[in-house]
Amino acid sequence: MKVQVHAIHFTADRKLVESIQAKLNKLETFYDRITSGEVFLKLEQGEGKVKEKLLEIKIAVPGAVLFVKEKARSFEEALDLALNAIAEQIKRFKAKLNQVKASKTALDLPE
Repeated sequence: MKVQVHAIHFTADRKLVESIQAKLNKLETFYDRITSGEVFLKLEQGEGKVKEKLLEIKIAVPGAVLFVKEKARSFEEALDLALNAIAEQIKRFKAKLNQVKASKTALDLPE
């Protein structure tokens, strides 16, 4: 899967980008027709010097775009939360797709 990582207003560490790529590739175990993915990394201004990390994942599949946004103290923590959420979305999308296919084939059967 082709994944683009966009770090907004800062430069992301190479290890972080590679970790994101590796973890997003594991999403193909849930649905093998994922065409592309985009990850947006943002630093959110907080009180004091500690900034919240905001991570957004957009996954393109045939017929839909799945999106999740998570906020945490580190990008790694936000990535784990976002991956759990996007995996659930992929599972629901695939189940709905299979349900539609099953109902279409049931309608096509001769009586």
